[in-house]
Amino acid sequence: MDLKIESRHLGDVCVLAPQVFQDDRGFFTEVFRADLFKGLGLPTEFVQDNHSGSVRGVVRGLHFQWEPPMGKLMRVTRGTAFLVAVDIRKGSPTLGKWFGAEISAESRKQVWAPAGFARGFCVLSEYAEIQYKCTGIYSNKGESGILWNDPEIGVQWPINDPILSDKDRNAQTLKQWLARPDSENFQYAEVHSTVGR
Repeated sequence: MDLKIESRHLGDVCVLAPQVFQDDRGFFTEVFRADLFKGLGLPTEFVQDNHSGSVRGVVRGLHFQWEPPMGKLMRVTRGTAFLVAVDIRKGSPTLGKWFGAEISAESRKQVWAPAGFARGFCVLSEYAEIQYKCTGIYSNKGESGILWNDPEIGVQWPINDPILSDKDRNAQTLKQWLARPDSENFQYAEVHSTVGR
C-alpha cells in the first residue's frame, strides 16, 4: 500500500494521506507501517496509543510534553475535528505560528506533529473520536499546555464558545511558557527539519 505526505507545514508538521481500498463491503487501509514511515523520514517507534472521545464544541489543548519528548500522530476515527499544532521551539523561524486542518473519519488522513509543537483539537461533529500514537510515554512531571486562545498565536478555531477543562481554560500563554526554564527543552535545529525531504 502507499502512503504519502500530502502537505507540510511549519517545517515539520505533516498531513499524511494513506491509500484506501474501498468497495461495497467497506474499506481497508494501513494506518502505520514502519518501512513506509521510515522512507518518508517519519518516526517508526511509537510507545503509547491514546483514544479520546468528545462532544461537539469541545476543545482539548494546546498540550505538549518535554520529558520524555512526545510527538503525536493524530487521526479522527469517528466524526470530524479540527486538529491544530503550534510551534513552540525556541529559535524557530515559525515560533508561535500555527497550523490547523479539518480532518474527518472518512478522509482517513493523519497529522504528524513532533515534540516541540503544542497540539490540540476541537470537535465539529455531534461527537468525534481522535486516536493518536505517541513517541513518548505520558508523564505529568514533564508536560504542560498553552492557552487555547492565546491572542499572540491567534489560532482561528472554527467555534466561538468552546467546552473546556479547567486545566485548559487556565493554561499559560506562549510568552509565559517561553519565560520558563523548561522551555529550553524545545530548541529549533535545522538538522531536525528534514522530515520527508
